[in-house]
Amino acid sequence: MKQLGSLSPLYLALFASSLCIPNTSWAGRVEGSIKDVTTQIPLEGAMISIEELNLKQESNRDGRFFFQEVPEGRYTLVAQYLGGQTYKQQIQVGEISLTQTEIELSGDGVEHIQVIGQRGALSKSLNRQRAADNLVNVLSADALGNFPDTNISEALQRVPGVSIERDQGEGRFVRVRGMAPDYNSVSMNGTRLPSPDSDRRAVALDVVPADLLQSVEVTKTLTPDMDADSLGGAIKVKSLSAFDRDERHINVSAEGSYDAMTESSNPKLAASFSDIYQDNFGVALAASWYDRDFGSDNVETGGKWSFDEPARLEEVEQRDYDINRERIGIGANFDFRPNDNNDLYLRTLYSSFVDRETRNSNEIKWDEATLADQLSPAEATRSLKSREEDQSIISLVFGGESRFDKWILNYQASWSRAQADKPMYIGKADFEAGFDEVGYQDSQVPKIIADDRFYSADEYQLAKIEIADSSTVDNMMAGKFDASKTMLFGERPLEVKFGAKYSSREKTNREDVWIYKDFDELGFTEQQLSMAAFAGNEPNYNLGRFGPSINADAVWDLVHRLDSDAAIDDIESQINDFDIDEDIAAAYVMGHIDIDNLRILAGVRFEHTDMYSKGTGFDASQDDFFATTYDRDYQHWLPGLHLNYKWGDKTVVRASWNNTIVRPTFGQLAPGYLIEQSDDELEAAFGNPDLKALESMNWDISVEHYMGGLGVVSVSGFYKDISHFIYEADLGGYGKYQDFDKADTFVNGDDANILGMELAYVQEFGFMPEGWRGLIFTTNLTLSDSTAEINWQDDGTQTRDIPLPSQSEVSANASFGYENAYVSFRFSAAYKSEYLLEVAELDDAAFDIYQDAHTQYDFVAKGFITEDLTVYFKAINLSDEPFYAYTGQNRYNAQYEEYGRTFQLGIQYINF
Repeated sequence: MKQLGSLSPLYLALFASSLCIPNTSWAGRVEGSIKDVTTQIPLEGAMISIEELNLKQESNRDGRFFFQEVPEGRYTLVAQYLGGQTYKQQIQVGEISLTQTEIELSGDGVEHIQVIGQRGALSKSLNRQRAADNLVNVLSADALGNFPDTNISEALQRVPGVSIERDQGEGRFVRVRGMAPDYNSVSMNGTRLPSPDSDRRAVALDVVPADLLQSVEVTKTLTPDMDADSLGGAIKVKSLSAFDRDERHINVSAEGSYDAMTESSNPKLAASFSDIYQDNFGVALAASWYDRDFGSDNVETGGKWSFDEPARLEEVEQRDYDINRERIGIGANFDFRPNDNNDLYLRTLYSSFVDRETRNSNEIKWDEATLADQLSPAEATRSLKSREEDQSIISLVFGGESRFDKWILNYQASWSRAQADKPMYIGKADFEAGFDEVGYQDSQVPKIIADDRFYSADEYQLAKIEIADSSTVDNMMAGKFDASKTMLFGERPLEVKFGAKYSSREKTNREDVWIYKDFDELGFTEQQLSMAAFAGNEPNYNLGRFGPSINADAVWDLVHRLDSDAAIDDIESQINDFDIDEDIAAAYVMGHIDIDNLRILAGVRFEHTDMYSKGTGFDASQDDFFATTYDRDYQHWLPGLHLNYKWGDKTVVRASWNNTIVRPTFGQLAPGYLIEQSDDELEAAFGNPDLKALESMNWDISVEHYMGGLGVVSVSGFYKDISHFIYEADLGGYGKYQDFDKADTFVNGDDANILGMELAYVQEFGFMPEGWRGLIFTTNLTLSDSTAEINWQDDGTQTRDIPLPSQSEVSANASFGYENAYVSFRFSAAYKSEYLLEVAELDDAAFDIYQDAHTQYDFVAKGFITEDLTVYFKAINLSDEPFYAYTGQNRYNAQYEEYGRTFQLGIQYINF
């Protein structure tokens, strides 16, 4: 996005005042709610209108709607909901009066509207999508159970343009329109969630208990009343409210899962409860617990190839993971409505994620790069990493809505805290040996060629133990308000809205490191240091022969006998510590006017960012530490224009132009650095606190056609003009780092652009003959093309074009389902194409690291024992799809990892 420096507070004030035009005299108010006639469940996203005045709005999450200051007269109130019959009612609005109406909607050609199951989830999502002013996709809580997905992140991959990043095979982070998770924002109940990861802003969505959710919304075109820090999309999670239903609601489930790779069985329990007391006080409670044992097998080169013809391999590493992940989620939500004009709420969340990981690895470094099937001298290191990481998120959100005679005021205050602790863990325990004849086979999934000595623990001696202790804390406080007013501009409805937000964020990271080595100087014998004294059983490794594992208890027994004060690594214990404070002040003004079937929404947002960071650097050439501090601020004016045209009752055309930013991650901004001499090479590694925020000017256009029953076909196009994108690079040998052999950091690129298109088709076949009415088919396809330019100094400025990092050109989803009163089935597939992970060498594309294309197939089946009791079966990763990353070309491994299949069997009770 090009900086819009010509805008000023004066222009903003003129824009705001131009919207506040004296309005025609208004008199009464029209309020009401809309529900399904049979289940009495409130219908969110219904399109409510007063026909003669062209006043329109969508019903809110509890089915209510509010028209302020309606002129005196007789009008037609119209309600439309996909899957339901169109409702019309004559209402009389008097002078200074309140007109209340309760709408009970029946189904379109059926007894009642489908609000549960696959069709119910589809109905809720499509109605909210159709009613929105901007381009959004919605996933209701019901949809989470209709796919074989274990968490919110995996469920979101079914949304058009959304794919996920997996960690050890589990979906954790969300990508929108092919863009990396750090390019997208995540909020819950209107407030941003902090990240427990030390280097990221992105939040892993598997930490939020699905049983507390009402919906997840992906907004792809941002309006001025939204935080502007998103390039791909804004993910908005809304938790359960007791007023989402009119009666007591109970949901209890118990599940067991089986992990095929580790042959382990794992339990999961979840429960939620909501009820309304005295008609004005609502309580919603939810809790979930999941304890999973699983693992993965890995072999990786890390891109350590030499591409002098023919290609030769320099290093390779086998890895075996044993993992336990325990998740606990607790939420308590309270709603209070003291009168008809005021709503108050308190939303709370506690999430705990404990990740226990044991990793055994074999690393081979050849003395000289070697060909496949060639035996050459090499150094081998058998290593152990064993750690427990405790991540937690706490969030408290208090807010409300007050409806005055002419204005509606929304307000909110929030506090959130994320923390990640890794208490005293084994970062590595290295046992080393040298061999004369070691080779490999297969450049994609390398397998080690070696004699029996390579796999004998007696051949290896303890060289080094690294112990670490780390903690990250991310605190966020925020307050905001939004005020809106509806008026008449001539005879046309006009809404004016303005608001402000202030947020304060403090991110701290602390790490202590102890290095134990030179054990022979401490009096240990070769026998005591032999790996045989520390060896465990051979892991169940599916990618070749592995050899013995390393026992963590034996390593700890040795460490506890050593002097920790003498082993403290002062350098590593300081350079990774940092404090980063980020304060953001924002304000906006916007409005929309309805001209017949066209709604025009325009506005501007202003954001001012003030950032302070401090850390520590170490320069080995001076053998000294240096305190580093950075204090900077910047601001952005971000205008937007959105057009929404209702072409009849079934077609919606949208177009938008908006401007957004993405601030650098905390790892990219880290103020610490290290300059050291290694094997006569000068090397440096450092963050870059001077990075500019990524800026993007975004253009979108879409057409959605809603068909009979529940169905939609849509096409949308988008273009993003990006400035200051960020990538990781080695600047060693270039510019001011000319004397460095290696200088790893983050830099701003020049310009980048993304051109893309989304296609989606959803159809529920309720119009078919009786036996076919339960069929549901959904599919979507996202195509994108990106270009970015990087540069470096080498006899002048050199450049080359790359794809935008983390940008997939193709992502697609498809699912085929069937449901009737007795059973429900759904088979689904998710695909994303390869994308650039890392620029390893600025001047050589042969070393660029790409993640390969990924396709996963899943299946879910349900049996309805009674109206309230359901048994279900889920099969995940049916094709045993691995993770694969390659170096330059697909045949050269960077990383290969297998996870196996997972099967789940459970029972669920829901009182409908």
